[in-house]
Amino acid sequence: MAENYTDPSGNTEAFRAFVNPDAPAQAASRTKMIVGAAVVAVVLIALATWLALG
Repeated sequence: MAENYTDPSGNTEAFRAFVNPDAPAQAASRTKMIVGAAVVAVVLIALATWLALG
């Protein structure tokens, strides 16, 4: 009979994610989100200024 249960500790990537939850991949994703939010904020400020002065 085949065993359908897979032990998460047998997967190296899953184990590393468990041991080190602050992986660089998450940091890179967060950096992109911060940069995107900053760009949106600059565009909104420029639009508001253009509408106020125009």
